[in-house]
Amino acid sequence: MRYRTIGTDPDTRREVSVLSLGAMLFGTATDEPTSMAILDRYVEAGGTFVDTSDNYAFWMNGGQGGESEELLGRWRRSRGVGDEIVIATKLGARPLAPGTSYLDNAEGLSAKVIRESAERSRERLGMDRLHVLYAHIEDNTVPLRETVEGFAELVAEGAVGLLGVSNHWTWRIERARNLAAAAGLPGYELLQYQHSYLRRRTDRPTPLSADGDPAATSGDLLSYVRENPELTLVAYTPLLSGGYVRADKPLDPAYGLPAKQPRLAALAEVAGETGATVNQVVLSWLIGGQVPVLPLIGVSSVAQLDEALAAVELDLTADQRARLDAAGVS
Repeated sequence: MRYRTIGTDPDTRREVSVLSLGAMLFGTATDEPTSMAILDRYVEAGGTFVDTSDNYAFWMNGGQGGESEELLGRWRRSRGVGDEIVIATKLGARPLAPGTSYLDNAEGLSAKVIRESAERSRERLGMDRLHVLYAHIEDNTVPLRETVEGFAELVAEGAVGLLGVSNHWTWRIERARNLAAAAGLPGYELLQYQHSYLRRRTDRPTPLSADGDPAATSGDLLSYVRENPELTLVAYTPLLSGGYVRADKPLDPAYGLPAKQPRLAALAEVAGETGATVNQVVLSWLIGGQVPVLPLIGVSSVAQLDEALAAVELDLTADQRARLDAAGVS
């Protein structure tokens, strides 16, 4: 396994594995024995960065979420896991009532919600301090300063280590970080977005925003991370839910940009040269890119995890990386 440092403050920064494990469906679609086996194998291989959220997976049972955190709590207690495994969770997108959605009934990012939701996450996970806490989705009904101060208070109290943000517009991230810096408060240091080798259109209206898709990485966001090396980009759905390799998992039409076919051809070519799978090439490309990325993988079996783990040791040559970068660029 290889590792990377997240955070800048000596009191809260952590060294984590370059491959993060997503626990979104653990305890629901992925049953408990399988979830535990995946977690055990991940730790055995040197993995140290597990990701969840307080709303996972509300859509599986018409509830409000919490199942993933609860399973991780049971796993931590049964295995005696402590702070050596970094757990990241999120708040802001948990439905307020069973059968509703974050699209129309989310908990939001008020100071009250931040405090109460973080406390519930700590209880479910069995942790005195949340290692990483993300603002999951935007909340334009609450003053940004209130959100910034609400998260910072938890850090000051020792209830949270590092702060992160997911699915927000870049300008909102910058504004929040400026507010925090001006007040001498901790700000967002981890950014979690959908990111992969294939890029998706970000200009089409989505359920999250009529202005386009804030959840997918744009050139603006990548440039922002490149110019601010203290930030860490965590990429969810890096393998496009099997879309690179499974005929029964067609790619979303949003990926139908002109660069799609040349980039898929480049992936296949490099995979053939290295003897690796296409998925492994994608993960290796992300980990070692000009903007270093921590891929956040979701798996439902130990075999899928093992394939992803092997990508950590796959070193693409400078020529292979250059061809992958240049594919589809006119």
